[in-house]
Amino acid sequence: MSENGSHRGDHGASIELENLTKRYSGNPQPAVDNVSMEIKAGEVVIFVGPSGCGKSTTLKMINRLIEPSGGRIRINGEDVTDIDPVKLRRKVGYAIQSAGLFPHMTVAQNIALVPKMIGWPKARISARTEELLDLVGLDPGEFHGRYPRQLSGGQQQRVGVARALAADPPVLLMDEPFGAVDPITRDHLQDELIRLQHELHKTIVFVTHDFDEAIKLGDRIAVLRERSHIAQFDTPEAILTNPADDFVSGFVGAGAALKRLNLTRVRDVEITDYPTATVDDPLQEIFNRLRASGTNEVLLLDKRGRPYKWLRRGDMMRAKGSLARAGTLVHDTVTRDATLRDALEAVLTDNAGRVAVTGRRGEYTGVVDMETLMNSVHELLEADRLEALEAQHELEVARTGRTHAEQEGEGGGRKA
Repeated sequence: MSENGSHRGDHGASIELENLTKRYSGNPQPAVDNVSMEIKAGEVVIFVGPSGCGKSTTLKMINRLIEPSGGRIRINGEDVTDIDPVKLRRKVGYAIQSAGLFPHMTVAQNIALVPKMIGWPKARISARTEELLDLVGLDPGEFHGRYPRQLSGGQQQRVGVARALAADPPVLLMDEPFGAVDPITRDHLQDELIRLQHELHKTIVFVTHDFDEAIKLGDRIAVLRERSHIAQFDTPEAILTNPADDFVSGFVGAGAALKRLNLTRVRDVEITDYPTATVDDPLQEIFNRLRASGTNEVLLLDKRGRPYKWLRRGDMMRAKGSLARAGTLVHDTVTRDATLRDALEAVLTDNAGRVAVTGRRGEYTGVVDMETLMNSVHELLEADRLEALEAQHELEVARTGRTHAEQEGEGGGRKA
């Protein structure tokens, strides 16, 4: 990374909310009531809860887009409740649903907004813009001068994240940022955020109403009731295996064991290598590779090394010298940061029961197949079963005050 980049040491900051309250005139009940919470530096914390529970209001009080009626906010120990809110907002990145880009500004101008406001020199702004576009997986040369209307929803969200990160703030607030895009794009944007966080170590506070998204992204999840009362604030594992009450259980929903697929990443399981060829390879060479591999298909890559088509032996026979109409286009891929649930969904919608895994620029890195995924599901279910048995045993010990070993020992004594 360049010296303007994100490794200058401006990593995450701790956030402390103390009795944070918001009252609106004319409403007897506070919208947010007395919320206290500590968020560690570099942590991803997700606010999840039903519509209207106050999660977005709580988020917006952190950068004082909404002024608190009472309580304190400390960022890295500094009380920001009384400092100039405009200065505070420049230190805190903010990304919202539908990106919120200014339509009359180019991508580069949108990203440069905050650095320009705080007086960065032009050369530094330009270098930072290029770096950020690259960081969020958009080619700087291609996207620099485009306007938001010329981008897809997913590309707009990437630019929105780049803009929020522009001045390298230690804190990033995200208000349902991926809520307006289609499910496949949302999965890829979530993976991108996970990858970015591996590099940047920001403190991220993220609002969603989607519990699966919360499990996938959060180091810790705050399940909020009405008025932002905290029902449970814990790791995804703890909430899945030990929900605090019926309200939290309702959020977890059915199939907690399967939801644990959201906690395991594709990079944690075995990725198979597959025979590949590129669109420029001669047909005979591709056929020879297929025959030598022992598999019944080969993955055709485009000029940039990205998955393009699956070619079977029969397709090769019918190709008659041209690959233009042969094979099946690759509709879905997953990244190494995707969850096993994402991979399972992709595999289940694919007739051949496998999905290509890609790197950060969409390049092919391997394949995950149904067998690998089913083995992982069985392991998770087995782990859950053993955990339940262990918990049952502990309850028994607590009730009778004796371990199995002691009971067996007593039985042995009697026999003697």
